[in-house]
Amino acid sequence: MSATATTPKSATSVRPEAPRRLTFAKVLLLVAGALVLLSVVSALVSAKDQNAFYSITSSGQVAAALSMAVPIGLAGLGGLWAERAGVVNIGLEGMMILGTFFGAWAGYQTSPWVGVLAGVLGGAVGGLVHAIATVTFGVDHIISGVAINILALGATSYLAKRWFGPLEAEGGSPRQSPKVDDIQDFTVPGLSDWLADVEKHHWFFVSDVAGLLGGLVTDISALTLVAIALFVGTFFVLWKTSFGLRLRSCGENPTAAESLGVNVYLYKYAAVVTSGALAGLGGVFLAMVRSHIYNEGQTGGRGFIGLAAMLFGNWRPGGLAMGAGLFGYTDALQLRNGGPTVHALLLLAAIGLALFAAWKVYRKAMVAAAVNAGVAAVLVVWYAFTDTVPNELVSATPYLVTLLVMALAAQRLRMPKAIGRPYRKGQGK
Repeated sequence: MSATATTPKSATSVRPEAPRRLTFAKVLLLVAGALVLLSVVSALVSAKDQNAFYSITSSGQVAAALSMAVPIGLAGLGGLWAERAGVVNIGLEGMMILGTFFGAWAGYQTSPWVGVLAGVLGGAVGGLVHAIATVTFGVDHIISGVAINILALGATSYLAKRWFGPLEAEGGSPRQSPKVDDIQDFTVPGLSDWLADVEKHHWFFVSDVAGLLGGLVTDISALTLVAIALFVGTFFVLWKTSFGLRLRSCGENPTAAESLGVNVYLYKYAAVVTSGALAGLGGVFLAMVRSHIYNEGQTGGRGFIGLAAMLFGNWRPGGLAMGAGLFGYTDALQLRNGGPTVHALLLLAAIGLALFAAWKVYRKAMVAAAVNAGVAAVLVVWYAFTDTVPNELVSATPYLVTLLVMALAAQRLRMPKAIGRPYRKGQGK
């Protein structure tokens, strides 16, 4: 009998288990569970602080969270396009800055929609510079991205002094632009009023869901609708078309892609320029929807948080949208009512960590379960013996949530294989 025939199955090579993907049914189950958890926390918190109850589940909170999530999501979507083609884009923050400046400048000079176009073009120019440096000249992707962030900040600061400084009579200054006209927003008639009426009754779960849905159908900016369309369009373009397949192949194995006739440079350029345009649109949203002016430093690191949301979403639009929503929600919490609402977030985080610990026990990961249970206990004690949190912690809430989420999500990430690797034309021949 041959050695092959007597080889036991346990001795054969075992392929590593592929990361499990969330099905649509599992996503719905997670959303339902999150809604129930939010309702439970709202009921518990309302007995201690009624204002915190309104801030956690109200339509105003959801609307604020959505407006915070859109620029983060657009920046993350820009990172997704670049990194799916194999180019790391740390320069998203600088491209957002270009979008805020040129969007506000053109919007003030002409009309809001011309400003949107100018901001997108400004971000695209930043993406083009990054593509020239990394794709054509082979500059390290991180160095190029950091350089773009520095150059964008310096260029916009200089131009703001030259262009906005003389416009003090119209509200301009060396650090900010005059006010830009509003972009149209939309409300679903009938449905918005009905959901607001249900929300006022404070019924467990039902009123919470009404508040969450009400924030999604009341005074929604046209740019928010554009952002939603871009997420859907990105999924279909990158995963349902031959163009998207070729682009993603450049991020997985550019040498093999070139050997099959793919113009790798062209696809990388298209991806990185699109990345910059999307980040620029995120900057436009900050300047023309959130504040109606350009203000120096208004991006506030959202380009980097967008990258974190992209990592949380495992380089896929659906997961990215969930990550952006989470970061936007926590950002809105700390802005709407400060310490009391972030204090309520302690209880929400404690319950979430306790459930995660239970899941780890089920998976027999006892060390991870013990760590999560311990952190949950600390948060419960903190919540029980305090009424608020320090202002310093309030302002850091979005960044702390970013670190926590990335620590929990790090083990399931699967990045494109050739991301950040140098590639020179002709390697596939």
